[in-house]
Amino acid sequence: MSLHRSVSLSLLLVLTCVFAVHAEDKPATETKGEWIQLFNGKDLTGWIPKVRYHEAGENPGNTFRVEDGLLTVSYDDAYEDGFNETFGHLFYEKPFSNYRLRVEYRFMGDQCKGGPGWAFRNSGVMIHGESPQDMGKDQNFPASIEVQLLGGKETGNRTTANLCTPGTHVVMDGKLFKPHCVSSKSKTYRGDDWVTCEIEVHGNGTIKHIMDGEVVIEYEKSQLDPTNSAISEPDHTKMLIEKNGSAMLSGGTISLQSESHPVQFRKVEIMLLDE
Repeated sequence: MSLHRSVSLSLLLVLTCVFAVHAEDKPATETKGEWIQLFNGKDLTGWIPKVRYHEAGENPGNTFRVEDGLLTVSYDDAYEDGFNETFGHLFYEKPFSNYRLRVEYRFMGDQCKGGPGWAFRNSGVMIHGESPQDMGKDQNFPASIEVQLLGGKETGNRTTANLCTPGTHVVMDGKLFKPHCVSSKSKTYRGDDWVTCEIEVHGNGTIKHIMDGEVVIEYEKSQLDPTNSAISEPDHTKMLIEKNGSAMLSGGTISLQSESHPVQFRKVEIMLLDE
């Protein structure tokens, strides 16, 4: 082999290694069209808990944890006196605007003592949310759009992938929609089986909740509600509107709820979309 060829091959190998390192270090927000795992199946790296009556980053009673490779919301520690409206949320560390999000979840066990009746087999994925650092210590829910996840009772219908709007409004069917929650048209999912929910988000445009490949609810123009409905921190959304310079929401945090019923997530993944 000639010296020239040997040097060329050596240079090629060096460049290949350099590009490989940069590819591995490439932030998730720069990769589009591929599913990116937000939950690594091992620990809560990249996630920030915010539980009511506690500061951002605190995780009382190890409420949010990883058990057997599953992201778990549990109340078997530090809840001896009951739930006491200690609503919690686990935030992913980076905000997103245009994406498709997919979660696989299941409810399990019994509801925590003192949990509200409406929170039986109730959790959610919050999107277009504020940061956990902006939330007040006494705040119950982040200002956000909630994709409400519900498990069915023994009898009766109970849809999932519903819409709730803590501190927000949306436009639905061309009109500003102000009620706090509205049901989707999904079927009822009972028992402890795994359920897959997808959410397609286009900034301040269309948002779709998808179950079994079917769009079960659709809306657009997510926006902060200056009347602060469903947020326990006084005038909180007014502060956020002033900080954002607008009431309109084109992106924000993603978080998973703790609402008093144990729930597990075995997959939380995102596909970034073009604007």
